[in-house]
Amino acid sequence: MPFDKTRYDNLKAAVASVLGFTRRRVETDRWTALRSPYGIEPFYWTPGIEGAHEKGGVEGQIGWFRRNHFVPVPEIDSLAHLNMLIDEWDLADEARRIGTRPGTIGELFAVERPSLKPLPVETFESGRWFTPRVDRFSQITVRSNRYSVPTRFIGRQVRVLLHASELVVFDGRTEIAQHERLPTKSGPRLELDHCLEALLRKPGALPGATDLEQARAAGKFTPIHEDWWTAACNAHGDTAGTRALIEVLLLHRYMQHDHVVPAWPPRSRSERSPRTRPRWKPAASPTTTNRPRPSHDAEPLPRQTGPSQRPSPR
Repeated sequence: MPFDKTRYDNLKAAVASVLGFTRRRVETDRWTALRSPYGIEPFYWTPGIEGAHEKGGVEGQIGWFRRNHFVPVPEIDSLAHLNMLIDEWDLADEARRIGTRPGTIGELFAVERPSLKPLPVETFESGRWFTPRVDRFSQITVRSNRYSVPTRFIGRQVRVLLHASELVVFDGRTEIAQHERLPTKSGPRLELDHCLEALLRKPGALPGATDLEQARAAGKFTPIHEDWWTAACNAHGDTAGTRALIEVLLLHRYMQHDHVVPAWPPRSRSERSPRTRPRWKPAASPTTTNRPRPSHDAEPLPRQTGPSQRPSPR
């Protein structure tokens, strides 16, 4: 941390209002709570044309970073992926030389490092806490967006820690769910694993569930599951086949994917014939002992006779 003042622009996250054409500001509560533990003494730039020369270097570096890393717009999977890319770009910039300066960014920073203050021992929690209640759909509402939690917490009040890019749900001190924060409003972020117990009682709701749609988009519900679901429905009917699929999905909580589906070949539905489709078998309990198989030489059981084959009374 710098010993002297740190220059800041009039960013909305820190400045609630600008008091005239001076350096005085009305700061936000969250910014005051953040800078106080770190001992940051802000120095705000003068608004208008008079202060335009005070931030030329910062604006120039921001423009260079945007043109070199965000043009064209990078393809990302999530906000966490974008943050990882930005960290990699920052590390790569340490070997860059700005203009005709005698050293690179990393070399000049190494010279300045002894002049900085050490960071505080305790880190500041920048997230915000909420205490929503889980509704009957096993969802919570945070900032007008809906997030799923396990069904066993329906009707209970949970604690939510909201960060800039993620959301963590706690039951007391135990973490029960974690989601990527939605950048939009009135949107759902649902996890298929959270509602499996409810779908096990109502398997007919699975084909049109939003949880399944998002699991497919995220790649968690793979084509192997699709093929096995089709085969199970053809062999046992839609209801029993869907319930069998849900029981298999529940196994992923305790077993790895490679252990659950070792015999599911990644073949398309058109390549499967009814005779070669796998049949679902319920997983054996870990405490169940292996029963001995009957011998082929054993004496067959007597065949029961039907009503028409009953012997006539004497």
